[in-house]
Amino acid sequence: MLFTPFQLRSLTLRNRIVVSPMCQYSSTDGFAVDWHFVHLGSRAVGGAALVIAEATAVSPEGRISPHDLGIWSDAHVEPLRRITKFIDEQGSIAGIQLAHAGRKASVDAPWRGGTPLDESQGGWSPLLAPSAESFSSRTQVPVALSVAEIHRIIGDFKSAARRAHDAGFRVIELHGAHGYLLHEFLSPLSNKRTDEYGGSFENRVRFTLETVDAVRSVWPDELPLLVRVSSTDWVEGGWDIAQSIELARLLKQHGVDLVDCSSGGNVSRVTIPVGPGYQVEFAERIRREAGIATGAVGLITEPRQAEEILSSGKADVVILARQLLRDPYWPLRAAKVLGASVKWPDQYLRASD
Repeated sequence: MLFTPFQLRSLTLRNRIVVSPMCQYSSTDGFAVDWHFVHLGSRAVGGAALVIAEATAVSPEGRISPHDLGIWSDAHVEPLRRITKFIDEQGSIAGIQLAHAGRKASVDAPWRGGTPLDESQGGWSPLLAPSAESFSSRTQVPVALSVAEIHRIIGDFKSAARRAHDAGFRVIELHGAHGYLLHEFLSPLSNKRTDEYGGSFENRVRFTLETVDAVRSVWPDELPLLVRVSSTDWVEGGWDIAQSIELARLLKQHGVDLVDCSSGGNVSRVTIPVGPGYQVEFAERIRREAGIATGAVGLITEPRQAEEILSSGKADVVILARQLLRDPYWPLRAAKVLGASVKWPDQYLRASD
């Protein structure tokens, strides 16, 4: 099952292994560099079917850190096109995650502590969010977006989608998880608005659905659109799996093809029961109850574990992050473990036995 092709609109994934978008914090002014070329390209050489580039900011203030990848300028397109061309040449499909960090913006790289940055340190203000509610006591209090500013950001996602297509990407994923801007609107813990973008479930999902519609209006019909969600905030009274299922039903109606089922990130100091496959149940429920394809993510490390998730109908694809940092060639190793026949790169054939 792990090495069975999977159809997404006009695209055929050669297997069910997806490289999760993982921030590399290696850009200057949003530009892709050789690190991105090697990082993403090596996962394509390693046999993954879909390689999704990291959270890529649709505007400068939408970056998590000053070192994030960006796609707010036409000048960003050419370095990205070099990467997508190489991924295509390896038989993989290039995807990109479009993102806005909202109130979790303007922090340093994680290996430098991920601390909030002020303007003298390369950070920026104000941070933008649905409400003037900070993520934690350490972070800036953001400015609540006006309706006009919400519409401007939706336009930023739309423009970014056009550039993504120009750059050769064939899959877009919208980042609606981990406490970033779309998730901030979804969760009642971070969205305290009283206008048409806050309060009821219908109002809290409005920004996400309008963003999906804007992207879909310029993204070719034959190409897939994915959305990553945090299936739960892991806090009572927050965003939860029941709301995620209802959102997934709406996303399907609005032209989304697959939901990437993660969790958490919107509340600091929350206890999450982390363990092997700890988020798979969310992918299973959303797939079954919303009738939409899902991707399972979260400490999926072993080939037979991935095979069981897929063969038992818990998800349609597995989305690997840290395991593919440790081993870019995990798909080739997994094929050997599962007895699947896969084509190794010619340059590596001597190691395939």
